[in-house]
Amino acid sequence: MQQQEPEGLRRQLLLEEPEYEPAYDPSEKVHVVCVGSDRTDGEETAAPFSWRKLWMFTGPGFLMSIAFLDPGNLEGDLQAGAIAGYSLLWLLMWATAMGLLVQLLAARLGVATGRHLAELCREEYPRWARNTLWVMAELALIGADIQEVIGSAIAIKILSNGVLPLWFGVVITAADCFIFLLLENYGVRKLEALFAVLIATMALSFAWMFGDAKPNGKELLLGILVPKLSSRTIQQAVGLVGCVIMPHNVFLHSALVQSREVDQRKRGQVQEALRYYSIESTAALVISFIINLFVTTVFAKGFYGTPVAGSIGLVNAGQYLQEKYGGGFFPILYIWAIGLLAAGQSSTITGTYAGQFIMGGFLDLPVKKWLRALITRSCAIIPTMIVALVFDTSEKTLDILNEWLNVLQSVQIPFALIPLLYLVSQERIMGSFKIGPAMKTFSWFVAALVIVINGYLLLDFFSNEVDGAVFGTAVCTFTIAYVTFILYLVSRGFTFSAWQRPNPPKEIAVEDN
Repeated sequence: MQQQEPEGLRRQLLLEEPEYEPAYDPSEKVHVVCVGSDRTDGEETAAPFSWRKLWMFTGPGFLMSIAFLDPGNLEGDLQAGAIAGYSLLWLLMWATAMGLLVQLLAARLGVATGRHLAELCREEYPRWARNTLWVMAELALIGADIQEVIGSAIAIKILSNGVLPLWFGVVITAADCFIFLLLENYGVRKLEALFAVLIATMALSFAWMFGDAKPNGKELLLGILVPKLSSRTIQQAVGLVGCVIMPHNVFLHSALVQSREVDQRKRGQVQEALRYYSIESTAALVISFIINLFVTTVFAKGFYGTPVAGSIGLVNAGQYLQEKYGGGFFPILYIWAIGLLAAGQSSTITGTYAGQFIMGGFLDLPVKKWLRALITRSCAIIPTMIVALVFDTSEKTLDILNEWLNVLQSVQIPFALIPLLYLVSQERIMGSFKIGPAMKTFSWFVAALVIVINGYLLLDFFSNEVDGAVFGTAVCTFTIAYVTFILYLVSRGFTFSAWQRPNPPKEIAVEDN
């Protein structure tokens, strides 16, 4: 009766193919009642907004927002506040907005294709390139996880009055992460409810600190609305932007949105899912911005312009807060520790979650989820335990390690952003949900800005750290290979924008280039 378009046929074939393990089994997905507005006559009308549907789609965005609230971000916040005062609050706001754009594109990719970023990278790139992307994603995840586990261990050490050493806190965090993940067996919504509790704990803890600090309202408002940047605060500014976009979070969000039942063959369902996910993700990141704002302003009010401003880090921040604001009804040291513990615990769970999707997507291994979680968790816990044992008695050394881990995150950002922008621009992958020319141009501009900012951070860091001919040669060799691979990814994206392959990746006989 009617001839199906090649694009529609391709997407139907992808949906019916049982060859790959989906991010969520059909039995695990949340059933959304009356999704979409497709009619039998082929016409589509916009369904009215429903608070009930928004509630049913609420969850993935808040899990994603945890990456904006992990211990690495909190350290960036407190250092920005202590050294730059209120002057970088505007940058925090716009960095969060850039992060929101990236996450909305990741959600768009997952909803429109029914596949997540790691899976599509496996299909779209030759073996050597996708293996490189996988290694980079795993390194980014391990680096982030070390920061998150160490953050939790520091909080546990504070709450135990120093009785429990750093390494013991690492063991506790490693164990309870698996306990929390068991909640997934009782349904995705149970796990999402846990994250809601942890985010609420962070919000209440840091809001309490905000109230104790009593920051200057006028200076706070000016800091948000009036852009200021000086040579003295450039390093904190760059670090603030670098902390917001986490490479593993891009992979994670493209998979999390598949936890709801959406039929990719029905345009109305995809449109509606994208609308509700956009609202939910925006709300989640607004809350994360407010929490980060609380932390920055507390340290801006208490330590900006003081002799100790440059020496405050994640390890000693609680003690400095205690000395500045005193005990009170509930000592601020413990309030800080509770917020830090909630941030560390939630981010380690999402890190393990992301590791499952990254490994499963890139390698397509027929491994059960619990075993995949054990493997990815071990990759982070073993080096973290070594770090905890070596650096437990040295705050300064631990802060230096954290700087290196931030650099590791910055190095990995292009390897998540560039494939994402390439994929969401392709009609043969996204169908009618590909981004338009204006959004494509703006997205590439934002990605280039983030990459340049992080490139500055890397240049500044290595120019200060590189010492000796051997180390210098190694850094130069790595830099050349790094830039070459980025150029390859960019050129491939623009080349394939002009040349569309007529058949889907799984239909092609030759797998690798």
